[in-house]
Formats: sequence, C-alpha cells, structure tokens
Amino acid sequence: MAFFTQIIQFLSRVFGVIAATLVGLAILVVCQMVVMRYFLNASTVWQTEFVTYSIVAATFIGSPYVLLIKGHVNVDLLPHYLSPTPKKILAIVASLLALVFCAVLTWQSYGLFLEAYEGGWVTDTIWELPLWITYFPMFIGLLLLCLQYVVQILNTAFNQNSSFSVHPSLEKGGE
Repeated sequence: MAFFTQIIQFLSRVFGVIAATLVGLAILVVCQMVVMRYFLNASTVWQTEFVTYSIVAATFIGSPYVLLIKGHVNVDLLPHYLSPTPKKILAIVASLLALVFCAVLTWQSYGLFLEAYEGGWVTDTIWELPLWITYFPMFIGLLLLCLQYVVQILNTAFNQNSSFSVHPSLEKGGE
C-alpha cells in the first residue's frame, strides 16, 4: 500500500507541475497574441484556442495535486465538533462520495475522448485541432483524481492522515 500511495502522490505532483506549466504557457501565448494583434496588426489563428484548452487542461490535470495538498474547498464546521471516530467515518464517506462522482466523470470523459479519437473530430476553426487532444487531459486528470481519492481513503482508514486536516504548506505561517 505504501508503494501505491507513493506512486500516486508522485504522479499527482508531476501533474501539478504540468498544470502550472500549461498556465505559464497560456500566459506567454496571451502576451504573444497581444503583440501580434495590437502592435503588428497580424491575425491570430491558434492562440485563443490554445489558451482556452490549456487552461481547461490545467484545471483537470492539476486537480489531483490540489487534492493531495488539500487545497479544495472544505467546510469543516461539523468535523470540528466531532470526536475522532465519527470524524474519520465522515471523512471516509465524503471521500467515497467524491470518488463515485469522479469515477462517473472519468468514465464519461473516456467515452468522449474515444468517440472524438475514433470519429476524427476536430475543432470548427481554421486551426482544426483534433478534439481528442482536448478531451484526453480531462480523462487522464480525472483518472488520477480517482486514484488520489483512493489514496486519501486508504490513508484516512489506516490513520495516516485526516481528510479534514490542512496540508502544512497551507496553514497560516506555514512555509
């Protein structure tokens, strides 16, 4: 179990770096687009689509990392007043519900990815980007998010951490 946990956490960190890189690339392309359109009076063909799809991909690819560092929105009023055992049960139930939701989204996104790939779907712009490229990050990000939820459930069940605790890097004064 420890090896599985380490692999999934490593992949989540790698996906976090990829997501940050995609956001950085989107920023650079926006800057390039501004120069092209407003200073050189040239048309932009692919830039708007690239930025849109990069930000969406970064959202899905970065979600396992956000779960890893417990950066998702978390209302902890009820867990704050519970004793350890009910708090643990609540954390596991909440994570299981989230896992089921993410598993359904993963399954649906896989179907969408596969349909776009097999159907040769492309965007309806001049760039004609194959749509499977845009759907793949959604599928792979959600798949890793499911695995990260499995790790979270196992860690909570075996007292490795609490789903309601805050990652040390996010605490006030944490470095």
